[in-house]
Amino acid sequence: MFIQTESTPNPATLKFLPGQAVLGTGTADFPSADAADASPLAKRIFAVSGITGVFFGADFVTVTKADGVEWDHIKPGILGAIMEHFQSGDPVLAGEATAASGHAEHTGEDGEIVDQIKELLDTRVRPAVAQDGGDITFHGFDRGVVYLHMQGACAGCPSSTLTLKMGIENLLRHYIPEVTEVRPVAV
Repeated sequence: MFIQTESTPNPATLKFLPGQAVLGTGTADFPSADAADASPLAKRIFAVSGITGVFFGADFVTVTKADGVEWDHIKPGILGAIMEHFQSGDPVLAGEATAASGHAEHTGEDGEIVDQIKELLDTRVRPAVAQDGGDITFHGFDRGVVYLHMQGACAGCPSSTLTLKMGIENLLRHYIPEVTEVRPVAV
Protein backbone atom coordinates (compact mmCIF):
# COMPACT_ATOMS: atom_id res chain seq x y z
CA MET A 1 0.00 0.00 0.00
CA PHE A 2 1.38 3.39 -1.00
CA ILE A 3 -0.05 6.37 0.88
CA GLN A 4 0.48 9.79 -0.65
CA THR A 5 0.49 12.99 1.37
CA GLU A 6 -0.46 16.51 0.34
CA SER A 7 0.00 19.76 2.17
CA THR A 8 -3.07 21.90 2.85
CA PRO A 9 -3.50 25.66 3.26
CA ASN A 10 -3.51 25.00 7.01
CA PRO A 11 0.12 24.36 8.09
CA ALA A 12 -1.08 22.33 11.10
CA THR A 13 -2.96 19.88 8.85
CA LEU A 14 -1.74 17.27 6.37
CA LYS A 15 -3.86 15.27 3.90
CA PHE A 16 -3.21 11.52 3.53
CA LEU A 17 -4.40 9.67 0.39
CA PRO A 18 -4.39 5.88 0.90
CA GLY A 19 -5.32 5.16 -2.73
CA GLN A 20 -8.67 3.60 -1.82
CA ALA A 21 -12.01 4.65 -0.44
CA VAL A 22 -12.00 5.89 3.14
CA LEU A 23 -15.71 6.65 3.58
CA GLY A 24 -16.94 6.46 0.01
CA THR A 25 -19.62 9.09 0.68
CA GLY A 26 -20.02 11.78 3.32
CA THR A 27 -17.48 12.92 5.87
CA ALA A 28 -16.62 12.24 9.50
CA ASP A 29 -14.96 14.72 11.85
CA PHE A 30 -13.12 13.77 15.04
CA PRO A 31 -12.02 17.00 16.73
CA SER A 32 -10.54 15.13 19.70
CA ALA A 33 -9.40 11.68 20.79
CA ASP A 34 -12.54 11.39 22.93
CA ALA A 35 -14.69 11.75 19.80
CA ALA A 36 -12.84 8.89 18.07
CA ASP A 37 -14.62 6.01 19.83
CA ALA A 38 -16.83 5.46 16.77
CA SER A 39 -13.84 4.85 14.49
CA PRO A 40 -11.10 2.25 14.77
CA LEU A 41 -9.06 4.20 12.21
CA ALA A 42 -9.36 7.51 14.09
CA LYS A 43 -8.38 5.75 17.35
CA ARG A 44 -5.24 4.37 15.70
CA ILE A 45 -4.25 7.81 14.41
CA PHE A 46 -4.92 9.50 17.76
CA ALA A 47 -2.59 6.93 19.37
CA VAL A 48 0.25 8.86 17.72
CA SER A 49 1.37 11.53 20.16
CA GLY A 50 0.72 15.14 19.09
CA ILE A 51 -2.51 14.61 17.09
CA THR A 52 -5.36 17.05 17.79
CA GLY A 53 -7.85 16.23 15.02
CA VAL A 54 -8.77 13.62 12.41
CA PHE A 55 -11.15 14.08 9.49
CA PHE A 56 -12.30 11.54 6.88
CA GLY A 57 -13.46 12.33 3.36
CA ALA A 58 -14.46 10.02 0.54
CA ASP A 59 -10.88 9.04 -0.31
CA PHE A 60 -8.66 10.90 2.14
CA VAL A 61 -7.73 11.30 5.80
CA THR A 62 -6.81 14.74 7.11
CA VAL A 63 -4.77 14.92 10.30
CA THR A 64 -4.21 18.03 12.45
CA LYS A 65 -1.19 18.25 14.76
CA ALA A 66 -0.59 20.21 17.94
CA ASP A 67 1.48 23.41 17.93
CA GLY A 68 5.15 22.69 18.55
CA VAL A 69 4.97 19.19 17.03
CA GLU A 70 6.95 18.66 13.83
CA TRP A 71 5.49 16.70 10.92
CA ASP A 72 8.83 14.92 10.45
CA HIS A 73 8.43 13.37 13.92
CA ILE A 74 4.82 12.17 13.66
CA LYS A 75 4.26 11.51 9.95
CA PRO A 76 5.82 7.98 10.02
CA GLY A 77 3.53 7.00 12.93
CA ILE A 78 0.45 8.31 11.10
CA LEU A 79 1.39 6.48 7.90
CA GLY A 80 1.90 3.30 9.94
CA ALA A 81 -1.48 3.69 11.67
CA ILE A 82 -3.31 4.17 8.36
CA MET A 83 -1.53 1.24 6.72
CA GLU A 84 -2.14 -1.02 9.72
CA HIS A 85 -5.82 -0.12 9.72
CA PHE A 86 -6.44 -0.89 6.05
CA GLN A 87 -4.52 -4.17 6.31
CA SER A 88 -6.53 -5.20 9.41
CA GLY A 89 -9.88 -5.29 7.61
CA ASP A 90 -11.51 -3.28 10.42
CA PRO A 91 -14.26 -0.85 9.37
CA VAL A 92 -13.47 2.86 9.24
CA LEU A 93 -16.60 3.59 11.29
CA ALA A 94 -17.79 1.03 13.84
CA GLY A 95 -21.32 -0.06 14.69
CA GLU A 96 -24.09 2.45 14.18
CA ALA A 97 -21.78 5.35 13.28
CA THR A 98 -22.68 7.00 10.00
CA ALA A 99 -21.02 9.64 7.89
CA ALA A 100 -22.31 13.19 7.99
CA SER A 101 -24.40 14.25 5.03
CA GLY A 102 -23.37 17.86 5.28
CA HIS A 103 -26.98 19.01 5.42
CA ALA A 104 -29.29 20.27 8.11
CA GLU A 105 -32.98 19.87 7.38
CA HIS A 106 -34.86 23.08 6.65
CA THR A 107 -38.51 23.40 5.99
CA GLY A 108 -40.71 26.43 5.68
CA GLU A 109 -40.96 29.43 3.45
CA ASP A 110 -37.20 29.52 2.74
CA GLY A 111 -37.12 25.87 1.63
CA GLU A 112 -36.53 26.67 -2.03
CA ILE A 113 -33.67 29.08 -1.21
CA VAL A 114 -32.12 26.49 1.13
CA ASP A 115 -32.30 23.87 -1.64
CA GLN A 116 -30.45 26.26 -3.98
CA ILE A 117 -27.81 26.95 -1.31
CA LYS A 118 -27.28 23.23 -0.70
CA GLU A 119 -27.03 22.54 -4.43
CA LEU A 120 -24.34 25.22 -4.89
CA LEU A 121 -22.44 23.99 -1.83
CA ASP A 122 -22.53 20.38 -3.11
CA THR A 123 -21.59 21.13 -6.71
CA ARG A 124 -19.24 24.11 -6.45
CA VAL A 125 -17.91 24.51 -2.91
CA ARG A 126 -17.53 21.09 -1.28
CA PRO A 127 -15.41 19.58 -4.09
CA ALA A 128 -12.99 22.53 -3.92
CA VAL A 129 -12.81 22.41 -0.12
CA ALA A 130 -12.24 18.62 -0.25
CA GLN A 131 -9.21 19.25 -2.47
CA ASP A 132 -7.70 21.04 0.52
CA GLY A 133 -8.54 18.19 2.90
CA GLY A 134 -11.69 19.57 4.47
CA ASP A 135 -15.41 19.93 4.19
CA ILE A 136 -18.10 22.49 4.79
CA THR A 137 -21.53 21.74 6.19
CA PHE A 138 -24.72 23.75 5.98
CA HIS A 139 -26.25 24.65 9.35
CA GLY A 140 -29.01 27.09 8.50
CA PHE A 141 -30.40 30.07 6.67
CA ASP A 142 -32.09 32.93 8.51
CA ARG A 143 -32.96 36.41 7.18
CA GLY A 144 -30.38 36.36 4.42
CA VAL A 145 -27.58 34.84 6.52
CA VAL A 146 -26.16 31.42 5.65
CA TYR A 147 -24.54 29.53 8.56
CA LEU A 148 -21.76 27.10 7.63
CA HIS A 149 -19.31 24.92 9.57
CA MET A 150 -15.75 24.32 8.35
CA GLN A 151 -14.22 20.88 9.08
CA GLY A 152 -10.95 19.04 8.60
CA ALA A 153 -8.09 21.11 7.23
CA CYS A 154 -10.44 24.08 6.90
CA ALA A 155 -11.19 24.28 10.62
CA GLY A 156 -8.73 26.73 12.11
CA CYS A 157 -7.07 27.42 8.79
CA PRO A 158 -5.67 30.94 8.54
CA SER A 159 -7.43 31.43 5.20
CA SER A 160 -10.83 30.00 6.25
CA THR A 161 -12.34 33.43 6.95
CA LEU A 162 -11.20 34.63 3.54
CA THR A 163 -12.64 31.46 1.96
CA LEU A 164 -16.00 32.04 3.65
CA LYS A 165 -16.27 35.76 3.01
CA MET A 166 -14.62 36.29 -0.36
CA GLY A 167 -15.25 32.92 -1.96
CA ILE A 168 -18.39 31.25 -0.70
CA GLU A 169 -20.30 34.40 0.24
CA ASN A 170 -19.62 36.00 -3.14
CA LEU A 171 -20.64 32.81 -4.98
CA LEU A 172 -23.90 32.44 -3.05
CA ARG A 173 -24.78 36.14 -3.35
CA HIS A 174 -24.16 36.00 -7.10
CA TYR A 175 -26.54 33.08 -7.71
CA ILE A 176 -29.04 33.67 -4.89
CA PRO A 177 -29.92 37.36 -4.36
CA GLU A 178 -31.65 36.55 -1.05
CA VAL A 179 -28.27 35.66 0.51
CA THR A 180 -26.69 38.71 2.15
CA GLU A 181 -23.98 37.17 4.32
CA VAL A 182 -22.17 33.92 5.26
CA ARG A 183 -21.18 33.27 8.88
CA PRO A 184 -19.19 30.44 10.41
CA VAL A 185 -20.63 28.34 13.23
CA ALA A 186 -18.76 26.24 15.76
CA VAL A 187 -20.22 22.85 16.54
